[in-house]
This record gives sequence, C-alpha cells and structure tokens, in this order.
Amino acid sequence: MALPYQPLHWEDLGLSPIAVDLGFFTIKWYSLAYLAGILLAYWHLLRMIRSPGAPLAQRHADDLFFYATLGVILGGRLGYATFYAPRMFADPGELVKLWEGGMSFHGGMIGTVLAIAWVSWRNKLNFVRMCDYIAVCVPFGLLFGRLANFVNGELWGRVTTSTVPWVMIFPGAGPQPRHPSQLYEALLEGLVLAVLLITLFWKTRARWRPGLLVGLFTLGYGLSRFTVEYFREPDAQLEEFARSTGFSMGQWLTMPMMAVGLFFFIRALVRPPLSAPKPATAPAATA
Repeated sequence: MALPYQPLHWEDLGLSPIAVDLGFFTIKWYSLAYLAGILLAYWHLLRMIRSPGAPLAQRHADDLFFYATLGVILGGRLGYATFYAPRMFADPGELVKLWEGGMSFHGGMIGTVLAIAWVSWRNKLNFVRMCDYIAVCVPFGLLFGRLANFVNGELWGRVTTSTVPWVMIFPGAGPQPRHPSQLYEALLEGLVLAVLLITLFWKTRARWRPGLLVGLFTLGYGLSRFTVEYFREPDAQLEEFARSTGFSMGQWLTMPMMAVGLFFFIRALVRPPLSAPKPATAPAATA
C-alpha cells in the first residue's frame, strides 16, 4: 500500500551550512545563529531593565553581556567535550574549532550562571532576580541555534515509520525517513518558551516573584528537551550509553535541571511577591 506522504529530502530544500562564501573567507549559519541570539537577547534585556524595579542597570547589563558571551562559548564547548566527546581533550586543538559545531546547552548554561554569579557578586546585586531577567532572553538563542542545526543537516532525529508529511531523509543518515527533531527543539525550547516567558514578564507580575521566571524556564527547557530526546538520534559515540541506561545523555542532564527548576518555581509561588516601587510624585507647589 502506498504511503499517504513521501518523505521530504533535506537536500531538496536548497539549504547550505554556509551563509557567506567569499572564497578566502566563509561565514556559517551556525555562527550567525549564535550572534543573532546574543544580540537579540541583549536588546531585549535592555528593554526589560527600563521597566520599574529592574535588579540591574545599563552598566551591569553591559558587563553581563560580555561575561555571559564568554560563558556561553567556553562553557558550551567544554560542556560538549565533557559530556559528548571526551576524546577532544586528547587533542586540545579540536576544542577551538567552533566553526565545526559541537556545543552543549548544559555547558553553556553553566557558563552563563557563573557569569551572572560573578557580575552579581561584584556589584552586590540580587543573583536570583538577575537569573529571572536573563532566563527570559535565553530562548532567542535556543531558537536560532536549533534552526541552524537544521540548516546544517545535523543532529537529526530517529528513524520513524510515521506517515506525517514532515518526516525527512537527511544526507549522511541513510535512506530511512527520520524526525526533523531540530525543528521540534526550535519550537519547544525556543518559540514556545520565548512566548511564555515574555508574556509572563510583560503582562503579569511574575518578575516580582524572585525565581519564578528562571524556575519556569529551567523546568520548561528540561521537559522540552527530555521529550524531544525520544525523537532525536543519540550521538553515535553514546548510543551504547543510551541503550544500557535507558535514557540518552541529554535526558540524564535535564533531570537535575527539572528538579532545580521545580524548586525555584514552587519557592517563588509560596513566598510573598516583592512590592513594586511606587511612581515618584512631583512636590506640591508652594505659594
């Protein structure tokens, strides 16, 4: 019996990992995705800190932008090598080849948390509230990063017998149709989380409950990643690990994230919210 839909072919989409090719110099979409995510996050953070009661000022945001960028890049790369490719430590030159891909969200998150901790400690700022503000901006980078994975034709999904119209055959992944799990992650980790957190920040009093936004982000990301891992092909070097433990490396790494996120989420709800600052009033005129 003929299938109701024929699998899509990634190659027929006309995609290329390279965004700009000048012969002597190339720029890949993967690099542009990181740049776009960081710049959009910075722009939105500046809008957020102009709202009443922000836990940091412009100068703090500038410092945080610098250190968080380092944290994302260094933490993401070292996290990938630690969790997914320990062989890279045997050849340190591999660690600097960022243009070849290979970044870990969990490593980047650790690097970002350390950057927030450093800036908050040095400037005597509220660490948890700063995490709330940064958490609202993180999904931008996740969205662009997963879309770049799809454009690169990497990190594809598991083989499937599903007949939905979006199953796809990826080059280098064999002739079987697979889930485009990169798009699933872009949708859940990026778009859905961004819409949810931005709406809560601007339309509710969530930002006055320290830990609520970062707890919701951490829990939401963990649940999204844990779910998508059932559709995502494990890294080749970790297939045996996934079979022997019952969960992929990505799922194991999200379990503590979900626990921490749930803790901060519940903690924020049971504690009384902060009081919003009252708007300044002009002094009364004197005769």
